[in-house]
Amino acid sequence: MSITFQPSELFEAELDESLLGPPLAEVIGKEIPTRIAIPFTSDDSRILSGVWEAEPGLSRWEFLERGEVIHVLEGRMVVTEDDGEAVTLEAGSAAVFPIGWRGTWEIQERIRKFFVIFTP
Repeated sequence: MSITFQPSELFEAELDESLLGPPLAEVIGKEIPTRIAIPFTSDDSRILSGVWEAEPGLSRWEFLERGEVIHVLEGRMVVTEDDGEAVTLEAGSAAVFPIGWRGTWEIQERIRKFFVIFTP
């Protein structure tokens, strides 16, 4: 069975609101409000996907037990892997954060992304 939808449709519904923080990320500086919708979770909970939105701010991410693939729908952020170069992601770009990726996300404009999270 497949589930099809337009990622933008998820923003027409009520999104779950929270503040970014552990265990997802460590906020550096002021609080970062987030909103999320997760329409798909696999039966074994190893894969989930949805849409995530966050306000500007700086945070540290460590993908130690999971990885993530994203496609930016709106906004802009700069991601910098530890000991790596800064990469700007904006609407239309995609990125993979494999298990083991560590670094920072600096959200410069409210970001909306479609994501797939995977665990081994």
